[in-house]
Amino acid sequence: MEARREWCMLALCILFFTGASADVFTSMSDMHTLLETEGEVIRTMENYVASQEARLLQLRRDIAEMGAVHRQASQSPDQFLGHPINAFLLVKRLTLDWAEMQTALTQDTVGQAVLANLTNQMGGDLKWPDEEDLSGVATALMRIQDTYQLDTSRMAQGYINDLPPAYRQLSAGDCFELGRQSYNSGDHYHTILWMTEALERLDSDVDVPGIVTTSPVSRADILEYLAFSNYMQGHVKHALKLTNELLELRPNHQRALGNKVYYEEALTNAAEGKRGEDGEQLKDEAVQKGYTVAEETEEVEGDTAAWQRERDSYERLCRGEIRTSPSITAKYTCRYQYGPHPLLRIAPVRSEIAHIDPTITIYHNVLSEGEIEIIKQLALPRFKRATVQNYKTGALETASYRISKSAWLREDDHETVALVNRRISQITGLEMSTAEELQVANYGVGGHYEPHYDYARQEEKDAFKSLGTGNRIATFLFYMSEVTGGGATVFPQIDTALWPSRGSAAFWYNLHPSGEGDVLTRHAACPVLLGEKWVSNKWIHERGQEFIRKCDLDQDSLT
Repeated sequence: MEARREWCMLALCILFFTGASADVFTSMSDMHTLLETEGEVIRTMENYVASQEARLLQLRRDIAEMGAVHRQASQSPDQFLGHPINAFLLVKRLTLDWAEMQTALTQDTVGQAVLANLTNQMGGDLKWPDEEDLSGVATALMRIQDTYQLDTSRMAQGYINDLPPAYRQLSAGDCFELGRQSYNSGDHYHTILWMTEALERLDSDVDVPGIVTTSPVSRADILEYLAFSNYMQGHVKHALKLTNELLELRPNHQRALGNKVYYEEALTNAAEGKRGEDGEQLKDEAVQKGYTVAEETEEVEGDTAAWQRERDSYERLCRGEIRTSPSITAKYTCRYQYGPHPLLRIAPVRSEIAHIDPTITIYHNVLSEGEIEIIKQLALPRFKRATVQNYKTGALETASYRISKSAWLREDDHETVALVNRRISQITGLEMSTAEELQVANYGVGGHYEPHYDYARQEEKDAFKSLGTGNRIATFLFYMSEVTGGGATVFPQIDTALWPSRGSAAFWYNLHPSGEGDVLTRHAACPVLLGEKWVSNKWIHERGQEFIRKCDLDQDSLT
């Protein structure tokens, strides 16, 4: 009401004090003109009220939709947020869509006060996503799309394989935003996929109920991104065609006019047998999909073909397409393990051989529900973005090929941590005093860790120098959640996949008895497709194991 009163006073001031005479009462003819003035005031105020009512009505619809989605999500937050499309839409609502609402709030003093109150809470109890979060969740969707070979149109309908759909399908604006984020990261392959889907949804007028207010995406905006990304992928003729369509809609579009000339010149040069510009050079499949190149992701040493073979094996394992032949699995055993610790004679553990050479063992039900929850609660307040060690500098840094948050737990943090450490020692027979602290990790949307070694290679001489405990001789990996889709631990060199099972653990030696690294233990965490993934790692070091696992001069010795 206060804002409305202020606007009324302003309108009246404009009407009565802009070039108006103050002596209208002295003439009845002038008094008649006041009726016209009053009529104009009425029409102006009616228009103002109508526009405010329309704005508030739209805000009411937006809030009602957000409330309905929020209530649905609150019934089962893990299940709701475990769907990557739901997660993307949530981050988008609290970034782009919220920005639209902020604009509406700034139009009156009451809204400004509400906005100021929320802004004050941004640095306190409330967590707000930013542009990096929006970019991260969009990139995660692309990663999932590639790894699991998901159809763009099917994803836009809210489906991830045959799993339950998202709470709603994507609008043309949502698809446009995914394309825009891909474009900003230089990933023109996915820009084309998602901008094409945005265009199709815009043209077919797909009815997507329950979408909060966002700036409407135009056909011209889509065409501009689509044209340039096609050019960057080497499709120059198609880029020119799309640019001409754009110019039909916006004849004075300066970038489009410049690009048109550039594309025409590129086609002319190509016709004359000249080498085209950078955009005309077709990128190989890895670059098209926006993958990071070898040096950053610790790729297999060697040529691109070796990297591509590993990549293919990694993705096929993640999709469950590679199965061990029955003739090999027949050699694997499942048994109760009664040693090496005497306690296992009374309480043996169920062990299963998942692979021989290198030997990978799965231990079932080695963490109780209570222990899992205690470890999670201890880790949550300490979570930080997971890091990797730069093999050149030795510094810890975040990387796009490892998406998770982690925390380190010491034995004196809680008796459960000490108990878990003792249990690992009892099962493996290895000394824990030189092992690293228990690392707990929670993977985010599409969370993954690309192929890597747990041990330090010869060129990484200073990797664990500060610990003074030698190299990582073995890995004990606990699974602390069931994952609805994806999230396997895979070994591309030996075509083996381990699928998370809550309470189980995997164990393998990273080093041969000679101390040489076992290259076959190179492994990866597949992107989480649906659900949530919790794990904890115990990296066991060489020092203290000298009389437990004796050295062998044969560097390839397995025992």
